[in-house]
Amino acid sequence: MITTKTELFKEIENLIKNLKPEIISDERKAVLQPLTDFIQSKVSSGQEIRINFICTHNSRRSHLSQVWAQTMAYYFNIKNVFCYSGGTEATALFLIVAETLHKSGFEVKTISEGSNPIYSIKYADNEHPIVGFSKKLDDDFNPKSEFAAIMTCSQADGGCPFIAGAEKRIPITFDDPKAFDNMPKQAEKYNERSLQIATELLYVFSQINS
Repeated sequence: MITTKTELFKEIENLIKNLKPEIISDERKAVLQPLTDFIQSKVSSGQEIRINFICTHNSRRSHLSQVWAQTMAYYFNIKNVFCYSGGTEATALFLIVAETLHKSGFEVKTISEGSNPIYSIKYADNEHPIVGFSKKLDDDFNPKSEFAAIMTCSQADGGCPFIAGAEKRIPITFDDPKAFDNMPKQAEKYNERSLQIATELLYVFSQINS
């Protein structure tokens, strides 16, 4: 039986095609290189690729990174990539993050409401949705070993010098869009950070020889 790969939602695909990874500086590429190396080593040895994006509250940058990494792996048809996120504490996936992803073309649905809502985040019709909610980095939902821990904020990077079970611990920090919460440019700044993360992960996955 012949199976065909389903396509990304068109709006997401168009967004990706308009990203400009060529603007990434050499200094930033050097920051991204250890993640590229980790993914390539797993691909070359035929192993599963587990990446846990970690921030303090698991509410903003870590979720954007998880979603875009999983999407870019699919876009480049890199198999057996499993992306996660976690925090040094659990809070809630910030509503503006869900709205930002929705505006970028993701199908975002609320599965469970409450103080820590659970979201289904889809990038293609026939692919399993990403389950988005805030959790601690060692939550049972996350891998216990054989993963790369990507530190997406400087506070978590400084506060967690050791991540239990991680094969690699890689700091790739992003400025926090929370600084613009409840300000006129809030939506613009969240979109700006989302696009930066998308651009840099596009660059990372584009380097992988599968």
